[in-house]
Amino acid sequence: MDTRTDNELESDLSVMLPKRYKVLLLNDDYTSMDFVIDILMNVFHKSYQQAEVIMLEIHRTERGLCGVYSYEIAETKVMQVHKLAREQGFPLKATMEEE
Repeated sequence: MDTRTDNELESDLSVMLPKRYKVLLLNDDYTSMDFVIDILMNVFHKSYQQAEVIMLEIHRTERGLCGVYSYEIAETKVMQVHKLAREQGFPLKATMEEE
């Protein structure tokens, strides 16, 4: 067995981890705090206490981190937020940005 070739093959193979994306909710003057908490609990699976902390961060700093995901999952979460907000008549916006 040629170990030199085995070592060369191992060094040529490197695992690329997928890029990660932060999903953020943006503050607005119309969306209720209760609705934001509901979104955080139902879409992002946060506990009530976690959702409350994030909601207050959004209120104070104009945006808050909801989670970090692969591109496809982050994109789906953003679409879910927009769909639910639209259904309830709120202008809540979610964005995603590369970590």
